[in-house]
Amino acid sequence: MSLAKVLLFGALAAANILYFAAWAKSARRHKGAPGPTIVDVLIGLVTDFFDALGIGSYAPTTAIYTFRGRPSEELIPGTLNIGHNAASIAECLIYVAAVPVDPVLLVASIGTAGAGAWLGAGVVARLPRPAIQRVMGVALVIAGAVFAATNLGWLPSGGTTMALAGWKFWLAVSVNFCLGALMSAGIGLYAPCMIMLALLGLNPLGAFPIMMGACGLVLPLASLRFFETGRFAWGPAMGLFIGGGFGVLLAACVVKSLKLVALRWLVVGVVLYAAGSLLAARRAPRVS
Repeated sequence: MSLAKVLLFGALAAANILYFAAWAKSARRHKGAPGPTIVDVLIGLVTDFFDALGIGSYAPTTAIYTFRGRPSEELIPGTLNIGHNAASIAECLIYVAAVPVDPVLLVASIGTAGAGAWLGAGVVARLPRPAIQRVMGVALVIAGAVFAATNLGWLPSGGTTMALAGWKFWLAVSVNFCLGALMSAGIGLYAPCMIMLALLGLNPLGAFPIMMGACGLVLPLASLRFFETGRFAWGPAMGLFIGGGFGVLLAACVVKSLKLVALRWLVVGVVLYAAGSLLAARRAPRVS
């Protein structure tokens, strides 16, 4: 294993030690609070199963929460970041260790995404409810469009290289800073990161360790801010955490044989409907 990857895994371990310490402290504050339901656990299993296949978990989870009306919109970003971290750890270990992408590009892209998450979460955790609805509604529309474009073959297939140089390298690491910050608003990193790297000529397979590694650092760092502010739903977050790890392991067993096109079309419909619901709710007048 290269020195860059050793340093990366060290940073990921440190971030997750802080994450679990904050989780334990939060557990003491939530002693006696309702825990996860079986539905919360199943949501984690299903959405992180999709996540490990490259479809993403943020948009489907947000769609499900919107349909259920639980948790409320302002708590969804924190719940996503905290709850999906178990799956993120598993995906990071699987893809970063297995795919031979350029270690300098890998570490730089993951590092800037983590920095973006740390700065972004502090802002997002304090945003008012209408702003959260607006950001998440637009994000879901974009995610739906990305899934549809992937099915229709409109997105670039990428190049064959496992490294980027010059301006392409610096653009990739800069954009990942922005994507890390947006993850704090509940906007998934996978789809925009994959598209950006493909446009720059990277082999699509090379995007997976960058995406998974970035999320492996982004989620625990962003979660620290949400633990601090308490802007998350305890039961649903725990359900995502428990179910998510099993979802990733299940996906790892079937990823080579599963056809993703039908799943993506299903996600398109669910996500776009949920986006419309969020944006319509933001415009609706409050009833006192």
